[in-house]
Amino acid sequence: MVQRTVLVTGATSGIGRHAALHLARRGHRVFATGRNPGLLASLQAEADAEKLRLEAFEMDVTDTASIEAARARIATSGGSVDVLVNNAGYGLWAPMSEVTDADLRKQFETNVFGLMAVTRAFVPTMREKGAGRILNVSSVGGRITFPFGGAYHATKYAVESMSDALRLELHPFGIDVALIEPGMINTNFAAQTVTHLAAYRTSDSPYAGALAEADALVEKAERFGVDPSCISEAIAHASEARRPRARYVAPLRSYFGIFFMKLLPTRWVDAALRAFSGLTRAKLLSGRRSSLPPAVA
Repeated sequence: MVQRTVLVTGATSGIGRHAALHLARRGHRVFATGRNPGLLASLQAEADAEKLRLEAFEMDVTDTASIEAARARIATSGGSVDVLVNNAGYGLWAPMSEVTDADLRKQFETNVFGLMAVTRAFVPTMREKGAGRILNVSSVGGRITFPFGGAYHATKYAVESMSDALRLELHPFGIDVALIEPGMINTNFAAQTVTHLAAYRTSDSPYAGALAEADALVEKAERFGVDPSCISEAIAHASEARRPRARYVAPLRSYFGIFFMKLLPTRWVDAALRAFSGLTRAKLLSGRRSSLPPAVA
């Protein structure tokens, strides 16, 4: 196996942290970046204890100067990035009709514009070498949409489309582009989405009845979650394979979820998602009977 130099963004926790360690354990040289110095120090300590070729340092994907500093640091260390894993991102959960412009822009700044800023910083060197891999961590949420996740899903749909374009445009230069599409993974990601939702869980919200049960919904969804190792394996395959696939969906059962949601009539899927998310008249009318129009016969 050819050892590669890999840059992983958003490596302070969850999928990014697990993938950075997994790749380093497979013999690759890994630069692991993020914004939390304490978590980066913890990652570095674990890597050092195992004598892994991993260097953790700060990089903010929404800050051009921070990206350039990271690029210069890697260059001065004698390395050039062979594989870029664009993993940095977070999930904003909020009703689309209520989400603020500020929160919506912040979501896109990290998940979309940050991803492209990092990509633009490292593509020129890959193009000069005539080789490289760009792995964009999307989500099955880039193919299907759940209630209250519209802002997050919109960023992942954007990542899907941009990755498809990049795959076509960069192929003549020897650069492969692949999408990593995680399903429900047991990390702290879901819990963080509820944290971001806090500002919208007000008693006067027209969705108060449904949002009050967000914690229970997260707990219910997490029962279907799996260990992040399946995503790390997908990232490793996309990094090492002679011909990486265009898309890696993991765990495998997520394929069936996408398939059936596309196969079934939209009305059926909508009804199921509304019921699961508490978007029923009974829930929404609880304590706010004047917020909804009369029921349609």
